[in-house]
Amino acid sequence: MPDHLPDQLPDHMPDHMPHPSSNLLPDQLSGGSSSATQTSRAVPSLSLHDKFGQGRFVMTAEITPPVSCDARDLMKHAASLKGLADAVNVTDGASAKSHMSSLAAAALLAQHGIEPILQLTCRDRNRLAIQSDLMGAAALGIRNMLILHGDQPQAGDQPDAKPVFDLNTDAIASTARQIRDAHVLPTGKAVGGEARFLIGMADAPQDPKPDWKPDRLRGKVEAGAQFVQTQFCMDGALLRRYMTRLRESGLTPGLFYLVGIAPLRSVKSARWMKEKLFGTIIPEE
Repeated sequence: MPDHLPDQLPDHMPDHMPHPSSNLLPDQLSGGSSSATQTSRAVPSLSLHDKFGQGRFVMTAEITPPVSCDARDLMKHAASLKGLADAVNVTDGASAKSHMSSLAAAALLAQHGIEPILQLTCRDRNRLAIQSDLMGAAALGIRNMLILHGDQPQAGDQPDAKPVFDLNTDAIASTARQIRDAHVLPTGKAVGGEARFLIGMADAPQDPKPDWKPDRLRGKVEAGAQFVQTQFCMDGALLRRYMTRLRESGLTPGLFYLVGIAPLRSVKSARWMKEKLFGTIIPEE
């Protein structure tokens, strides 16, 4: 399907997932694991993949790398998450602005015992650069990745920057899976070493109509998605209806689902989030 169809809107989520935590719903999901079974050498022995496989309740957080060349500027913000979050999302050019690279920041977190989820967007790299970064991530022991569309450059502070979008999210996920499972690039060229990727993509819960089918999410799973993370959803009843439809469609066994939540400081901030942040669901009552 072309990316502009409405049921593909989750591909156009911002290049950062603005939730301080995500919650796996173990009572909604059962079973499922990737073909990777070993942990990254730089993260604790019980990895995010292991916790998914055990059906544990999982909480993740997110950090935007600093505009800095000093690793200490990253770690002074990330250190407080160690031991609290099961994994930490590392944004990739959040809000279409330059920051320390997500790959470098993820490697630094891993070196300090914080399991990263490397975010990769379609916006800034062609397929050659994406393949190189995937191999580099594997070489650095980075296992988890969240593949996103990315904000358009016009949303950032350098609107004249040229967007790339050589590959869409499905194509990047498929490339990562091919490197992991077949040990080859899309060209057929052999890839040395081993990649133990846990591949994530975005989704946005909705109140499904009677004839609705999760075709877009199914396409992501077919491309290689093993887990999904969502934008804010603070409507438990809607979420249960949505998860029920996913289960009835046969998607949830084997697909791990992390739901974005956030503390609401005020009614005003809740309304701003609902109106300004794509995919945010906050009930009126």
